[in-house]
Amino acid sequence: QVQLVESGGGLVQAGGSLRLSCAASRRTSTTAWFRQGAGIEREFVAAINQDNNLWYADSVKDRFTISRDNVKAMVYLQMNSLKPEDTAVYYCATGRTGSYTSIFGYDYWGQGTQVTVSS
Repeated sequence: QVQLVESGGGLVQAGGSLRLSCAASRRTSTTAWFRQGAGIEREFVAAINQDNNLWYADSVKDRFTISRDNVKAMVYLQMNSLKPEDTAVYYCATGRTGSYTSIFGYDYWGQGTQVTVSS
């Protein structure tokens, strides 16, 4: 069992940047970020495993960077060149049981943090 708490969301103008943080109650192996916009199904954003292998959704490649601090049990999502379509509630997830990129591949989820990108 692990508890996750996201932070760092907020309102930003298009082209701006935000860094999201995911604080875990203990060190994890694989941690991922997902997002869910209004009227849109929750979708994969990025993942990182214990070996620092990385996975990114095509929609965020070259703009977002996932990283981790194992000592602090923190995972980050640096978001640059933000677009209005990035507006969503962002969730971190861990406890991988399946695909790195599937919502069904993780057992534990945070409460989410709102990211709003204005034009």
